[in-house]
Amino acid sequence: MKPAQRYVNDISTIKRYLARLLLLTSLITQSSWVKAEVETGLDVEINLPEITQGQYLRPYTAVWIENAKGKHVSTLALWRWDEGYKWLKDIRRWWRKAGREDSQLVDGVSSATRPEGKYLLHWDMTGVDGKTVPNGRYTLLVEVVREHGGRDLVRHKFELGSEEFTAHIAPTHETGEIKIHFQP
Repeated sequence: MKPAQRYVNDISTIKRYLARLLLLTSLITQSSWVKAEVETGLDVEINLPEITQGQYLRPYTAVWIENAKGKHVSTLALWRWDEGYKWLKDIRRWWRKAGREDSQLVDGVSSATRPEGKYLLHWDMTGVDGKTVPNGRYTLLVEVVREHGGRDLVRHKFELGSEEFTAHIAPTHETGEIKIHFQP
């Protein structure tokens, strides 16, 4: 192959790679635009802090929504140890409101306990019956219980309506800062 021919082949190869790169960039950009659409609902960011005192075991955690009358509306997360059914009652408020009445709920929403870190949850505005909840007053509850450790129950009242809002909930010993964002 002559040097001029190799140069032409190299340019053709470069053009093909550039065309593929342009196509790939276009696809990535388009998929980013699709993902940029904001999803309606309540986003909850929970931070479990690193605790260095004493024996540390990952906490049992429940995150749920109650209506203005204190009735369980939806459980967003239930983090428990695999064989921990008997310890679920230690997440006292959640257990009394939702857990002891509905073993299928426990199986349907529970997952493993989590180490320290940031966790994102999303509530799609549906209740336990699968229907969209009406606008009104609700309370977000986060209950964190650690064996040989502390216990915290965090409550934050909010109003669901047509207004977007963001709230920051102060950290406790068992939780870091909790952030919520509602997108109507």
